[in-house]
Amino acid sequence: MKQRTETFEGTRGPIVVHVWEGEAARRVVLLAHGYGEHSGRYAHVAGALVAGGASVWSPDHLGHGLSGGERAVIVDFEETVDDLHRAAAMALAAHPGLPAVLVGHSMGGLIATRYAQRYGAELAGLVLSGPLIGRHEFAELLLGLPDLPDIPLDPGTLSRDPSVGEAYAADPLVYHGPFRRPMLEAMRSGLAAVEAGPGFGDLPTLYLHGGEDPLVPIAATRPTIERLRGRNFTERVYEGAKHEIFNETNRQEVIDEVVAFVDRVTGRRGR
Repeated sequence: MKQRTETFEGTRGPIVVHVWEGEAARRVVLLAHGYGEHSGRYAHVAGALVAGGASVWSPDHLGHGLSGGERAVIVDFEETVDDLHRAAAMALAAHPGLPAVLVGHSMGGLIATRYAQRYGAELAGLVLSGPLIGRHEFAELLLGLPDLPDIPLDPGTLSRDPSVGEAYAADPLVYHGPFRRPMLEAMRSGLAAVEAGPGFGDLPTLYLHGGEDPLVPIAATRPTIERLRGRNFTERVYEGAKHEIFNETNRQEVIDEVVAFVDRVTGRRGR
């Protein structure tokens, strides 16, 4: 597997795209990471997808990882979807005619959902991992405070594997500070846009969630998932798993599920 980065001028600053590829791609996979983290944390997921014939393209969102912008601040998720669409165009220009699948985790699941609502006709499939969609009140609660509390994310909420939290806490490209008000306002608007947007229709969708996810509780996401789900919808809930199911103790099971789904929805056109 070869890895490189591409850079383009996004809506509000430079966006760095991580690219993982093998010898001959048969499909393109776009990957949208979560809040405060970066695409480099998904190298193991990309490796499995590349082994299955994918070219994987994953931008660090504005304010995240190697991309520009104020740290951990996205002011408009519609613009982030625009940036992801630009990365998709770059990927498909490099691999014309190949089918594309979008994978989004957590906040990346919010971005991926809006992408599917706007550009679903351009996708062969959609994978949502613990997506930040539905009725989550934390943004409203924090925005109602005169001063935002300096409470960083607890790494212990990510996985039952303690090494995951330790690596997260030590990662210099991960944002470890408090929420910023513009980010919370953007999350509130992004959640509202998803609620107002259309369902997935015929788009093949794989929905994955940790049964004990404390950061994006499945109960809060469930009503929106039920409204959005289309006619080609597969669900997997991993009992006991926390938020980062790609880094959980059963991570191989989860990744294998994604690779199999990608192969199924792109198999005819991607071979």
